[in-house]
Amino acid sequence: MKQRFVTVIAMAIAAALVAPIPAGAQSAESETVMRTPDGQPDISGIFTFRTLTPLQRPAALEGQERLGAEEAAQFEASERIRLNRDLFDPITGAPNAGYQPRAEGGVLSYNEFWYERGIELTADKRTSLVVDPPSGRIPFKPEYQEAAQIRRLNLRNGFADHYTDRSLADRCIMGFNAGPPMVSSAYNNNVQIFQVPGYVVILNEMVHNARIIPIDGRPHGALRQWSGDSRGRWEGETLVVETRNFLRETSLGGSSADTYLVERFRRMDPDTVMYEFTVEDPNNFTRPWTAMMPLRRTDGPLFEYACHEGNIGMHGIMAGARRKDTQAVTSVR
Repeated sequence: MKQRFVTVIAMAIAAALVAPIPAGAQSAESETVMRTPDGQPDISGIFTFRTLTPLQRPAALEGQERLGAEEAAQFEASERIRLNRDLFDPITGAPNAGYQPRAEGGVLSYNEFWYERGIELTADKRTSLVVDPPSGRIPFKPEYQEAAQIRRLNLRNGFADHYTDRSLADRCIMGFNAGPPMVSSAYNNNVQIFQVPGYVVILNEMVHNARIIPIDGRPHGALRQWSGDSRGRWEGETLVVETRNFLRETSLGGSSADTYLVERFRRMDPDTVMYEFTVEDPNNFTRPWTAMMPLRRTDGPLFEYACHEGNIGMHGIMAGARRKDTQAVTSVR
């Protein structure tokens, strides 16, 4: 498997190096349609998906699908201040960006230097990446929301009777934004897309997650994997990737082993690929929902994300929790 992965990556790099630069515009279509050497739509490159547009629409912006220029500028400025760790005081807890005060074990280990959030909303000034339902909110089932609140409380109070009590991100198994699907988050919002005949490779900077996606019409396999089993096909100029057979949840809240994911990639211009995904999971959502965000070309290279919390930090988390004899939260009522 390792040899096959290396071979596919090597082929992808070679194809990228020899891919011709699109010729001068011969028609309106040729200005935006870029092609690989084998004639497929070219969606390859290194991209960032960082943005200040939240996944779900904030309650304060209920009913507002987009913001005007002045409102957007005010929102962006407010978010940059609210999220700035250099401005957060862990003793007084203000301004509140969701970090624990020192009395609850917060150490504020990262300062703002380490963050790679967006600095502005998407170009169309949407107030959520979720575009369906129109509310901009994920249609969670109430029972999932209660279970998720319990998990957050246990993570917050340091409970860890077993390594499986900690999140997949804590254990360095899945990145918190790499998915699939990809969602803008705190840092490492970068991805490289390779294309070779018969395959597309999606390489995320976060926890160096790589998906090798056949686009040759083969059926899905039966093996369950952390990132699921992906198969792609072209529908016109759009790459459609269907993923199923997840091992368990991914970094996306509400996903489970039964998640069915459809992603769409379409080149909009030389600097932009539009990324859209639809999530369906009968366990935790009342209906399928869809989000959309741009992948914007950025300079490379991607850097290795050497995550060691799962190897080293987990020992300290477990030891500290057992020393404190932290009890599990079992109900929010």
